[in-house]
Order: sequence, then structure tokens, then C-alpha cells
Amino acid sequence: MSFVVSLQAAWAQADSMLCVGLDPDPSRLPMHLAGRPDAILAFCREIVDATAEFACAFKPQIAYFAAARAEDQLEELIAHIHRAHPGKPVILDAKRGDIGATAAQYAREAFERYRADAVTVNPYMGFDSLEPWLAWHDRGIILLCRTSNSGGGDLQALDVGGERLYERVARLAAGPWNSNGQLGLVVGATFPAELAQVRRIAGELPLLVPGIGAQGGDIEATVRAGGRRMIVNSSRAILYASRTDDFGPAAATVARTTRDALRDALARC
Repeated sequence: MSFVVSLQAAWAQADSMLCVGLDPDPSRLPMHLAGRPDAILAFCREIVDATAEFACAFKPQIAYFAAARAEDQLEELIAHIHRAHPGKPVILDAKRGDIGATAAQYAREAFERYRADAVTVNPYMGFDSLEPWLAWHDRGIILLCRTSNSGGGDLQALDVGGERLYERVARLAAGPWNSNGQLGLVVGATFPAELAQVRRIAGELPLLVPGIGAQGGDIEATVRAGGRRMIVNSSRAILYASRTDDFGPAAATVARTTRDALRDALARC
């Protein structure tokens, strides 16, 4: 099953646009996990199991695992998601970007080693840097477009022949670049006007939308701008709802509240 088809099924099954981001910071893990060699896996696995019913997808951020020398735990975590919660897409947040043979190796890393269903990719080296990813016809490639960080506009908002650079990326992704029908775009909730513009350009492409929760993006404005076909990510607000042994139920409470807020906002649109 392709990424887009599995995502559509997950949206419908969970009645949710919430994506739970998995960014495990060892300094913020619950105290009772301190010193365990598998602490990151144990933490993320419990978060996943506690929040799966409220989420349409999970998004592990590779840097948090790699910095802690926990890539093997990332492999096991993704395998666990596929086993315990089949049909729930896993988006590997890697933001890779390179050309030719190097991009092909990054694609093997994401799709063979980690078995991700989709991956975030930096498109700013042009189409030839995307072609090795597009060879994986059933996997999702989610391109950075208008990112949620405050400095994103330094380059993404530059005028490139009568349109902003992020608008050009959205137009290409919705058109000639989408050769396998599996492209999506990353657009931050922190910039709802730009999110609305990307939606106008990109049509029905899935939008991965970070920036709600700890980054302060407004749910109502996000849903009004982006509509239904969004994967709205929340990481820290869910992960670190508690640092005691009740962190799983605490994460579930925040995930449910966020899922319901997105659902209610959509009903009002």
C-alpha cells in the first residue's frame, strides 16, 4: 500500500489529523528510566502505545536517536509501530538533501534500514536531488516548503521571478516533480497566511504541519488555512506532559485533547 493511500486510511480510521512527533531528549525522559540502556526505546514505545488511537501518524526525528547512539532503538521503534499499530504511517524526519548516488544511499537508509513509510527531504538542490527518492514508488517524500522556524523566511520568502521561493516549491511539487503521486509538503502552523497560500497552490497534496503546541501555532488558524489533508504534528507538548511514571497516560490526555481540538476546528470550517 502506498504512503498516500495508507495516510488516507489512517485519517479516516482515527478521525484525526494529529501526528505525534517522537523527539526523545535524554535529559527530559522520566526519572525512572534514567540509566537504562534502552531508555529511549522504552520511552517512545510507551508514548506510541498510549497515543496511537488519537494519531494518524508518527514522526520520529532521526537526530535525537543518532546523537544518543540509539539508531538501533529507532529501528526497533519503527518495527514496533508497524507490528502493534499496522496501517499507522511512520514519517522519518531526516530532512536529507544531496545529489545522485549519495541521495540514493540516504533513501536506502530511510526505507530499507528504518522501514519508514515517508521521509522529509530538503528540495533546495533541485529535482535531480529528488530523483533517487522518487524511485521508491510507494513511499512518501515530504519536501520542506515554508518551515515553522522564525528564520525560514530568510530564503524561503525570497522573490524568484514574481513568486516566493516556497511558492515555487509548492507549485513544482504539485506539478512536474510529483512523478510518483507520493509528494507532500512541510508548512509551519506558525505562518497561517503562508499555509493558506501553499494550500491554494498545492491543491490536495498532504501537508505536514509542525508548530502547534510548544511552538505556539494556533489550531483554529491552522485548520482554517490548511483544511482537511494535513498531518498536524505535536511533539514536546505530548512527550513531556509528565516526567513521572504516569507519562504515558499524561501523553494520551494531551494527544486526545489536541486531536479533539483539531476535529472541532475542522467542523467549524
